[in-house]
Amino acid sequence: MANWIGSDQKLPQGRLILVSYVVVLETILLLIGFWKLQIVQSGHFADLAEKNRIRSIPIIAPRGKILDRYGRVIVDNYPSFSILLLRDDPAQIQKDLPQITTGLGVTADDLKQQLLEARDEPKFQPVIVKPEASDADLAFVESHRADLPELELMMVQRRKYPPDDFMAHVIGYVGEVSPEQLAQSGGDRYKPGDIVGKAGLERQYNDILTGTDGMRRVIVNSIGKPVRTLDDTEPIPGKPIQLTIDADLQRVAEEELTGKIGAMVALDPRTGETLAMASRPAFDPNDFAIRISRKEWTDLNDNPDKPLLNRAIQAQLAPGSVFKILESVAMLESGVPPPDFHVFCPGYGVFYGQVRHDWYPKGHGEVSLHEAIVHSCDIFFYNVGERLGIDRLSYYATALGLGKRTGIDLPSEESGLVPSSDWVERVYHHKWYPGSTISLAIGQGPIEVTPIQLLRSISGIAMDGVFYQPHLLKDFSPMKVTKFPISQNTIEQVVDGMYGVVNEDGGTGHELGYPILAQAKLQDVQFCGKTGTAQTISSQGLLRMAAAERGHFGYNTWFVGFAPKHNPEIAVAVLVQDTHLEAGGVAAPLAARFIKAYYQKKLGQPIEELQLAQAVPQKAGARAQEVAAAPAARNQ
Repeated sequence: MANWIGSDQKLPQGRLILVSYVVVLETILLLIGFWKLQIVQSGHFADLAEKNRIRSIPIIAPRGKILDRYGRVIVDNYPSFSILLLRDDPAQIQKDLPQITTGLGVTADDLKQQLLEARDEPKFQPVIVKPEASDADLAFVESHRADLPELELMMVQRRKYPPDDFMAHVIGYVGEVSPEQLAQSGGDRYKPGDIVGKAGLERQYNDILTGTDGMRRVIVNSIGKPVRTLDDTEPIPGKPIQLTIDADLQRVAEEELTGKIGAMVALDPRTGETLAMASRPAFDPNDFAIRISRKEWTDLNDNPDKPLLNRAIQAQLAPGSVFKILESVAMLESGVPPPDFHVFCPGYGVFYGQVRHDWYPKGHGEVSLHEAIVHSCDIFFYNVGERLGIDRLSYYATALGLGKRTGIDLPSEESGLVPSSDWVERVYHHKWYPGSTISLAIGQGPIEVTPIQLLRSISGIAMDGVFYQPHLLKDFSPMKVTKFPISQNTIEQVVDGMYGVVNEDGGTGHELGYPILAQAKLQDVQFCGKTGTAQTISSQGLLRMAAAERGHFGYNTWFVGFAPKHNPEIAVAVLVQDTHLEAGGVAAPLAARFIKAYYQKKLGQPIEELQLAQAVPQKAGARAQEVAAAPAARNQ
């Protein structure tokens, strides 16, 4: 025992050092762990804790209003509620999915698809289950706060468009952002479920009209009910835009087109300001304000009357005899044929071995340029076109604004087409047939224009060769102004001819057998214009048909005019499609009543109630009966 007590037993030195190192290492690891938890990951755990009691709810910024030129509201917003699905707890969502879909009347597949599309978005970004909640939906959400805490209500401002399709094509519509738009924005501008402009001005000026969304952070209890608001980031509303459109004149234009297929556009030729733009048939933008159904969208796209087409800027059609005004400028400016050129019109002529008929079968007799414009003599312009040739015609038509976009501030404007010998060789790989020049001389054949294009061209001629860029935004900038040198003598002769169309006896816009409804002459207004009619089938094709069948093909009728005669302040273009009346006089009275309304408003007089009846004459004049009986092309 004594030996054991007195023995000197010590741990090996190496083992003691090892134990010391282990203790120090464990201490260091513990310190690092505490540091990581308390310092490095403190924000992460704080976020997890916050999510247990703090909820972020977006506050959607209202879109800017759209106003007419006098500040009157055309497009506004109205308050509504959307139902959100919060994605903080995916397991809870999957558990509650049947109850949510049944209670809100949505399909599980649609909801799963929405969750799939939002998988890459931050978890605090909710999914919009229902963009427009009904009273029943609101009651369902409120009554299930305890068992469905992932559902939340969000107040939004929906678009409120005018009734009766008013200005539908100009305004356009909004819709949910598409995957393509999300990809283009790179995720910086939009998120799934955002509402953006899809057509018209809503799309053109989307960046101005769109505001910046805000955010509300609230404290919720264990069942998800908000008990206190922490802070709000207020939304920034979108900015309003003021248009050049006069809502009163817009109403006149749209009422004039009631029951018709066509378009009407009015400009101030001195500035390019668009005073009215109507296209019929149209659609109701309110159908798009929430979420249009697939069936409604299909019906609109499959409608043969094409209600989604803005004919004012997208209908590409032959201009008919309105083209003779541009041809007259080409003749006078080039000197081919000389300005004193005369033609005898017996009602027909032979060109390149083919007989061509005038629209008036009895003929116009001896015709000068002035008389040719007033009476729209086809034979005169056949001769002019033959002498000018395709390339000279093409040059002047292009220089005067055809065959290219006007640059109006609307998306999807079409460019039209002005043919040339180079174009034919490039597209069809053969040389231009001279006989086609004869068709082009009266605005038919392979030429396509839009109403806005044709209106800008005629306005520019009346404005001494100054062509303003049409626009709808009041403060539009920068605006392009194109100048093409036209002699004063040319302008005077062409304008005198257009004045005669409306105001001289026998003018195609003065009296075509419709003394009341088809008369474009206005008292105390120097109204100038040009009628035109383009067939949708050839004269030969019409001749091969029975008379009863011809009406199924119809005509596209035009009228483009301005007032007053010198220094015009208003210009208007009217297109009426598929008419069975076979006369440019169908469009002329619509333009005349519009111009009359413009001057009535300018003088402070009430705009007269418009006659919306179809222009069907009770008793046509002898001249109109002769025209209707003739099988020749209607090109007056």
